[in-house]
Amino acid sequence: MTIGCTTFETRIGICGIVWSVAGVVGVHFPEVDAGRARAALQRRFPDARAAPPPPTISAAIERIGAHLRGTPVDYGDIGLDTRGVGAFEMRVYAQARAIPPGETRTYGAVASALGDPMLSRAVGQALGRNPWPIVIPCHRVTAADGRTGGFSAPGGAATKLKLLEIEGALAPEALPLFAPREG
Repeated sequence: MTIGCTTFETRIGICGIVWSVAGVVGVHFPEVDAGRARAALQRRFPDARAAPPPPTISAAIERIGAHLRGTPVDYGDIGLDTRGVGAFEMRVYAQARAIPPGETRTYGAVASALGDPMLSRAVGQALGRNPWPIVIPCHRVTAADGRTGGFSAPGGAATKLKLLEIEGALAPEALPLFAPREG
């Protein structure tokens, strides 16, 4: 199956998107320049070839750009190429996708919604493998102890905080990167 890719500029840096006829294969962001973004896309998706995006992907790119400028968007109708993504991950991603912009849930709350609060760690691992960050808003899932939790995109937790700030989920200094030390 042919896989296309392109990079695009946003408020937070250069992002990338990969697609097939089945839908979006992956989203990558942010990088400081297009060369780094293309290299990252090639590492993650070695079969992807640079190509002009088809209309459905152009629409997804426009929504991502608007989202990163602070405009609430709905990604619900964006098709995803889910080949290679497990059933558990898809259940986790469905829970994350249901979190409205400007709100967060804890890993434990997502695990409880899946029927087992002991799955918090598995939820975090699944979100760490999310191939569609922002389309599947894994950044809206945080740790219960006051930390932001991890984020697999470049910039890690700082990028996660920036996304939450853009969405109005927190003030710039509301969530610490690390839990406060006791004693």
